[in-house]
Formats: sequence, C-alpha cells, structure tokens
Amino acid sequence: MEAPSWLVLSIALLSSLAFLSRTLIARRCKQLKFAPGPKPWPIIGNLNLIGSLPYRSLHELSRRYGPLMHLKFGSYPVVIASSAEMAKEFLKKHDQIFASRPKTAAGKYVTYNYSDMLFAPYGPHFRKARRIYLKELFSSERLESFEFIRVEERRALVSRLYGLSGKPVLLREQLIYFTFCILSRMVFGKKHFTVSGDARLGSNSILTLQEFREMIDEVLLLNGVFNIGDWIPWLEFLDLQGYLKRMKALKKKLDRFLNHVFDEHKRRKKEKCEDLVPENMVDLLLQLADDPDLDVKLSHDALRGLTLDLMAGGSDTSSITVEWAISELIGQPQLIRQATEELDRVVGRERWVEEKDIPHLPFLDAIIKETMRKHPVAPLLAPHLAMEDCNVAGYDIRKGTRVFVNVWSIGRDPSLWEQPELFCPERFIGRNIDVKGQNFELLPFGAGRRMCPGYNLGLKMVQLSMANLLQGFNWKLPDNTKLEDLSMEEDCGLASPRKFPLVAVTEPRLPLHLYKI
Repeated sequence: MEAPSWLVLSIALLSSLAFLSRTLIARRCKQLKFAPGPKPWPIIGNLNLIGSLPYRSLHELSRRYGPLMHLKFGSYPVVIASSAEMAKEFLKKHDQIFASRPKTAAGKYVTYNYSDMLFAPYGPHFRKARRIYLKELFSSERLESFEFIRVEERRALVSRLYGLSGKPVLLREQLIYFTFCILSRMVFGKKHFTVSGDARLGSNSILTLQEFREMIDEVLLLNGVFNIGDWIPWLEFLDLQGYLKRMKALKKKLDRFLNHVFDEHKRRKKEKCEDLVPENMVDLLLQLADDPDLDVKLSHDALRGLTLDLMAGGSDTSSITVEWAISELIGQPQLIRQATEELDRVVGRERWVEEKDIPHLPFLDAIIKETMRKHPVAPLLAPHLAMEDCNVAGYDIRKGTRVFVNVWSIGRDPSLWEQPELFCPERFIGRNIDVKGQNFELLPFGAGRRMCPGYNLGLKMVQLSMANLLQGFNWKLPDNTKLEDLSMEEDCGLASPRKFPLVAVTEPRLPLHLYKI
C-alpha cells in the first residue's frame, strides 16, 4: 500500500531536521575549545583508562595531558583538575557555577534521594542544610559543649592501649571505636552499638560494633565507587557490578536503624516535656523539623540524610588519617622523637594533652598536614556539576559536565612540593598553609560552597588522638615484621584507607597513674 503523501513529507522533514541538528551540534563542538585529553571510545568513552584506584589513573593521565583534562566517561563529559591553580578556578573563581552535584545511584538509594548535604543538588535544600550544619551543629559553642565527650573517650582509648601494652594491636580497630563512640554520643546522645554480645537490630535495635562499622563502611564504599550505570544510564538496569543490589540492601538497614533512633528521641521528648532542650544533634534536627518558621522544611528523608552524613562523615575519615600518620612515623623514629620532645616541653609528662594545647604544638600540626598531603582521605573530591556553560583557563566547559578535583595529584605536584614522595613534616614549618580551604595546595576538606562543614570537628578529633598517641606511647612494629615489609598500599572508596591495617606494638612513656580512669 502506498503511504499518504503527508506521511512521506513528514518523515522527510523530520529526517532533514535531525540531520541539520547533528550538523549544527558537530559544527558548534568544533568551534568550542576543550581542554586536552585522550580520544574517547564509542559508548564507554575513556572509562577503559580508569583502574581500581581512579585518582592514580587520572594522575598518570594528567602527566601527559596537563593539569586540566577533558575526558568522557560513558555518556558524560568529564573535566579533571589536577593542580592547585586549576582547583582554585573551580572551587573559588567559578565556585557558584560548579556548586551542584550530578545525580548518582548512591545519591538516590543511600542518601535518601539526595536529601543529605554531600550529594544534594545546589538549591534551597542544600543551602538550608549547610546553614544548619555551620550555625547549629558545628558551631564553636556546640563543639565546645561536647568537649567532655571527647575527653572521656580519649581517656578510655589510652586506657585500652595501656592494657594492650607489649602486644600487637590493630590500630585501626582502636581508632574506629574511639571515633564511633565520640560521634554516637554527640549525634545520638548515647552509644547506639554494643562492643560484643547478641544484640541485633531486629530485636532491640542496638547494633553490635561490627554491624555498625560494616554499615558505615558500606556507605563510604558505595558513595565512592565508579558505578557503570551512573555513566551509561541505559545499562543501569543490568546492575553489572552488583552495586544497585547492595545499595538497596543497605538502605533497608539504614531505614531500620534511623527510624528507631528518631522514634526513640521523639518518645523521650514526649515523656520528659515538650520544651526539652536539645542535648545532641538528632534532638536539634528534630526540633528544627518542627519549627513552623523554618523557610525550607525538613522532610523525614532530609532528617535521615542529614543524620547519615553526621554518622559517616567523621567516622572513618579521622581514623584513616591517624593510622596513616602512625604508619609513616614508625618508619622514621627521629620524627617521633621530635614530636615527643615538643609535647614534653609544652605539656610536660604529668598530664595529658588538652585541646587548648594544640595551637602550641607546631610540629604535631606539621605531621598532620603532611599526612593529609600525602594520604588525603578523599583523594578525589566528590564530583561537581557545571550548572551552565563556562570558560575556565581559556577552555570551554559545557553545562552538565562533571568536574573532579584530584587532591592526591595536587599533593604530588613537584612544582609545589620538593620530593613529594617523601614524608617530611618539616616542609610545613614556617609556611602559612592551613587546611581550611584557603590554600589550594592542601585541600583535605575541599573548598568553597561544597567544603566539608564538619572540618573543625574532624580536625579536633585527629589532633586530639594523634597528640595523645604520641605523648602516651612509644610505637614500633611487631618483632616478626620488618620495616621494608610494611605495605603502604591504599584501598579504594569515598575514603582511602590503608589496604592492609597497621599492626603495631605500644609501650607506655608516661607515669603509670595517668593511664588509670
């Protein structure tokens, strides 16, 4: 049967429009000046160039193509900033344009449909959440009010390590318990986990420490993986790596745990009085959610997402930094001697280091900064999203481009750091470089609108634990481990811990009465 003439004309017109559109787009792309980068493959783009540690793969590519690279991951254009100068372009000069986040499966399933702060798109919810974090949850007054918790848990940590003196200790286990205890008490008002026993979420909603840790580890890992479905959307339903299945299973665990937490806090408030003064961060969030004058309402998903950020944001991160620091120091005993000499001179040997002492310990500060330079907890900052077309350093960046800042690469830039592969805290002595997002050669917490709002708490926890570990103990490897056998490989995820946990032996160096609590 012969097709009607109007149908033939319609098909011809649509075909002509499609051809013209492709021609115009191709011509426009030729006119645009993109940053250098490798030629992409069909469908996968440049994903074939990314190994198990993406920041290392991107570092090697930047050595060939330069500090600003243009790649394609699956269906999306990607730009990589690998120098302090390029980081400043995105995180300061053009910060507002790149303040949003791309949508990912982890954002949808793990962070309650982008209702947290880390992965929320730039907009009213993000701005309100950031104000809550900065002015309410992490204000100087709020952090000072929780100092007694940090002191109590520090005493408990050194007491446990004293009891293990002379024995091989998995340092990560001790540090994670220390940080979990602090965060759980600050966020929930109590420890929402048991060290051992048969407690389970299904019975009394108290997790074991192992369950709590596995849940947080899974949050950090799934938020940091290169999920193929995020880059090639039409393959998402296949779940080729199994990540979607894990995200959905994790969400169910988080739902049970967080719903129990909120129900418990609401019940406690009702039993005591309606005007109960918030004693912890969840109390405060629930109070803000009930505030009729709040311009942006906090939904139940927002409460869960923001609480999840509080749980995961400072848990493993501070532990990872301290473990890396001790790992580096064990290989250079002279650095430990310098640190302990400073501690003995400033603090003495008859009391423990207090938070007020930290500003007077410049060598300790240098050790922490050098650890954050060489072993950044987040080697690739969470991706930024271009909200409009932009020109950066003479190159065109299209709306919708994903932008990664490679902090690991910046920390190894020989134009910034002499012999960057060496662990040398002295490089920071006399240099006015901080970690608060103003010096783009050192960005452990990011910078700009997307900088981690809890950096003050994270820094306090790292400083306090490092100071007390060095003041209270001598550190060495077990007798059966040689220094050359100490692996310094990293594992992958949103955070970057040691691949093989550090096993060390401690020896007390202060009067014995100080270890008793």
